[in-house]
Amino acid sequence: MHLKDIHSPQQLKSCSPDQLNKLAAEIRQFLIEKLSKTGGHLAPNLGVVELTLVLHKLFDSPKDKIIWDVGHQAYIHKILTGRMDKFDTLRQYKGLCGFPKRSESEHDIWETGHSSTSLSAAMGMAIARDVRGLDHHIVAVIGDGALTGGMALEALNHIGHEQKDIIVVLNDNEMSISPNVGALHNHLGKLRTAKHYKWAKEEIEYLIKKIPAIGGTLARTAERVKDSLKYLLVSGIFFEELGYTYLGPIDGHNVSELETCFRQAKRTKGPVLMHVVTKKGKGFAPAEADSDTWHGAGPYKIESGELIKSVGGPPNYKNVFGQAMIELAERDERIVAITPAMSSGSGLNSFAERFPDRFYDVGIAEQHAVTMSGGLAVEGMKPVCAIYSTFLQRGYDQVVHDIVRQNLDVCLAIDRAGFVGGDGETHQGVYDIGYLRLLPNIKIMMGKDENEFRNLLYTALHLKGPTAVRFPRGNGVGVPIGEFKLIELGTWEILENGHHVAILAVGPMVQLALKAADQLAKEGLKPYVVNARFIKPMDEKMLKELADQGLKFLTVEEHAVTSGFGSAVLEFFNEQGYDHVTVRRLGVPEVFVEHGSVADQRQEVGLTVDNIVHHVKQLHVTERKVQRA
Repeated sequence: MHLKDIHSPQQLKSCSPDQLNKLAAEIRQFLIEKLSKTGGHLAPNLGVVELTLVLHKLFDSPKDKIIWDVGHQAYIHKILTGRMDKFDTLRQYKGLCGFPKRSESEHDIWETGHSSTSLSAAMGMAIARDVRGLDHHIVAVIGDGALTGGMALEALNHIGHEQKDIIVVLNDNEMSISPNVGALHNHLGKLRTAKHYKWAKEEIEYLIKKIPAIGGTLARTAERVKDSLKYLLVSGIFFEELGYTYLGPIDGHNVSELETCFRQAKRTKGPVLMHVVTKKGKGFAPAEADSDTWHGAGPYKIESGELIKSVGGPPNYKNVFGQAMIELAERDERIVAITPAMSSGSGLNSFAERFPDRFYDVGIAEQHAVTMSGGLAVEGMKPVCAIYSTFLQRGYDQVVHDIVRQNLDVCLAIDRAGFVGGDGETHQGVYDIGYLRLLPNIKIMMGKDENEFRNLLYTALHLKGPTAVRFPRGNGVGVPIGEFKLIELGTWEILENGHHVAILAVGPMVQLALKAADQLAKEGLKPYVVNARFIKPMDEKMLKELADQGLKFLTVEEHAVTSGFGSAVLEFFNEQGYDHVTVRRLGVPEVFVEHGSVADQRQEVGLTVDNIVHHVKQLHVTERKVQRA
């Protein structure tokens, strides 16, 4: 049987270990070839090929529920469930999603994108199964990085307490995106060197019972010895003390060993934790050597492993951020960088090398990262918590309760603010303005280009109280990088003077507004273009001056239009009694925008030069109608 013949997991049921190994080789070759063109999460998927094959051989999906934590490692699952022919469209607009997607397949039982959710979902499904009197297996596959997330530990504890029949597969590859950190990670490292002590205990019990006459009595009194064995064979008993039957460590690339252990797990009552050790990037030498870079890579050359990157061009915002942080930390020894498992993603690797005692990657623990930043601030440090907009959602209570309420000097460096491209709806950074601007004390800002971004970061570190400095995914504009300058809090910048209409734009939308203004000028129309770099506090003086001129306003933001910057402008005019001011808002409507390029995503919601031109013209038309009346 060859990979091209597989259209359903049912076809794997009769496969021998040798056949599965041959399929594993074909799958790796398929992924390496396809992702060389589309990009994607190559290293995580190369590490779980055998594991996924055995799962689908021994379990009956979708009756049996297979849940993938984070979901970026579910490509093989998609291949085996009838979607192999769609891989040319992976992560592309209207194409195959890079994460599990319920609308794609009945086998995608749970949608993911953020980490540490699988165990809670599995617990809910297990309760529903038992209440309804059904009989099927529930398997949650979670990485050792995701297991450090507080939500995963909460669920791990609850499952153990309730003794539900759930199989937790701990995919231990020593990596999430950045290298994993923490005591639990170190504990797993010790477990990797241990023997299969579950089997050792059973072997001892078997041998004792074989002793004539006294074997039964000895077996009963030897329970304490058996229980002590796990203390002797393993440097820690974390999972068994939580109520799990622990199986492992298991070679995640040995099909026969995986089958044996999964069959045992299926027979075991109560929760089972299977500790499966895998190699991230297995089968592609560049990914094995540098799984961080190859966690989520763009197109590449298969022969050399060289990533295909555009030559020249403006710097990437994450690199601008990382370099700015180094320069600022050289000036001020109080500056400390904190990130939840995104040291590479947010461009802080060089900072970590330069200032190892002032850099903390706390793992997939956003809540801890935010509150730890608060603790640093209380003691007079200047913490910069670098966190993706989408992941800051996971630390929101800590932002409210621990940072903003106490008015602490914490700078939230919010990466991937706006559309993110191929990662799609689970990662879009289009909600943070809405959930932050309603809070007292906080200041929110976003630069029109990479140099202004640096200056706003510099400004934020000189302000009292909490600040949020947003910056987008991707490259800057290409402006010269100058010396750091303070920007007066709450001041905007008029980039183009005009009449009738003022375009108030935030961040990358400023460049679109300028292009729209150029296009309108050719038609004899000249709107104001305003760089609204401070989202909170806004430039209220400028807003009043422009409104007093009788201007109409068009706000443009790469953010949810509900509760966003445009809403703040509307609220201001309402509170100030400007009852007749017209404000039209462009932004992201109340939909989850799916994967594709950032350009595709902007086109879908109307954040384009042409649409800005269209709305400015409409506002001009209404202006003329009013004048004629």
